[in-house]
Amino acid sequence: MKLVICAGPPTSGKTTVLKRIIQLLLNEGDKVAYLKIDVQYAEEDEILKKEFGIPTKKVYSGELCPDHCNVMVLGDAIEWAQKENVDYLMVETAGLCLRCSPYVDGCLGVVVLEETGGMNLPRKIGPMLSLADVAVVTKIDLVSQAEREVFRARIMSVTNQVTIIETDALHGIGLGGLVKKIKDTKDVSLPLYLRGNPPVGTCTICVGKKEVGWKSHFGVLRQLSGDGLFYRGE
Repeated sequence: MKLVICAGPPTSGKTTVLKRIIQLLLNEGDKVAYLKIDVQYAEEDEILKKEFGIPTKKVYSGELCPDHCNVMVLGDAIEWAQKENVDYLMVETAGLCLRCSPYVDGCLGVVVLEETGGMNLPRKIGPMLSLADVAVVTKIDLVSQAEREVFRARIMSVTNQVTIIETDALHGIGLGGLVKKIKDTKDVSLPLYLRGNPPVGTCTICVGKKEVGWKSHFGVLRQLSGDGLFYRGE
């Protein structure tokens, strides 16, 4: 079984891309399962299950960030998908942290970016892009060729290790390269390890302390005019 983890900012077109990919894989006789990880509301799993009749699951991260939740549940999700005897497990995560990497070693990491998100979007999303294998750029029909070239250059300024695929996903145009990448991915194997290093963020805010101002907190802290992070407490 092959594992694909798809992340990207809200409204970038992640579900539309995956919907097209799932259809293409099913047309070739492959079996696909889908997992949706979101914060508090999602219906994509129900839509895909109704349209394609594939096994789907949904997890709300709640008080965890979606990337944290992804790490927690992915082991169980792989066991579930293997029991369903599928060829591909597609994981769609909200990926809202912008500091964590949602990808694991042994998967195909796909980030979906919308061309209309602004020229500086590639510079703002951190490991979600820099540790991805493929960057799918959607909504290319809504901008000029010059804007497409600048956006592509901004992606390459962040990482030159990513394959860029430009697509009009709404009409299924330009996704053949992504299907080939998915099919060429190695089968997933356990144990799994997070790709990249998780952020340092041990602090009392994480455990529910609500006071504002670093003097009220312990752990890894930061001041407005300081030179970076420092540690306060035992």
